[in-house]
This record gives sequence, structure tokens and C-alpha cells, in this order.
Amino acid sequence: MSAESGMGLGFTIIWLVVIFAIMYFLMIRPQKKEQKRVQAMLSSMEVGDSVVTTSGFYGVIIDMTDEDVIVEFGNNKNCRIPMRKQAIAEVEKAEEASA
Repeated sequence: MSAESGMGLGFTIIWLVVIFAIMYFLMIRPQKKEQKRVQAMLSSMEVGDSVVTTSGFYGVIIDMTDEDVIVEFGNNKNCRIPMRKQAIAEVEKAEEASA
């Protein structure tokens, strides 16, 4: 009986490892890839780039610091809003926008 229960325990441990590996490849790994993509996008932003904020507003970056950006919205030159870089959802480079 003890040999059978030991074999059952080993089989259970193998299944737990397999389930953890599946969870890693289906959940954790894609999330890390997405974080790297977003970080690369935020670090490549430059003044003059067109952006879309997480709330859906379109604007152009007119000034930047390490953590913040100042975005100009619409044709009104007085509508400039400072925001965190994390509030930027998409970036379109200035040379791509003019082409």
C-alpha cells in the first residue's frame, strides 16, 4: 500500500508542475512581453509625436520630463495638459504622421 501511495503522490506532483508550466506560458509570459513592449514605446517617445491617451484623447507631445509629458490637444494652442507617461496608450512617430 505504501508503494502505491508514494506513486500517487509523485504523479500528483508531476501534474502540479505541468499545470504551473501551462499557466506560466499562457498567462505570465505574455504579460511580461506586453510590459516590455509598453516600456519600449514609452521610452521611445519624442517631442512632436502624436499620441492617444488611455482615456481616448488624441494629442501631440510638446514637452517631456523623465516621468511626465505635456500634451497639446486639438487645434487650440491653449489646451496643454501635463500627464504621466503611463497615461499614453499609443504613440505615432512625427515622421510617420506627416507621411
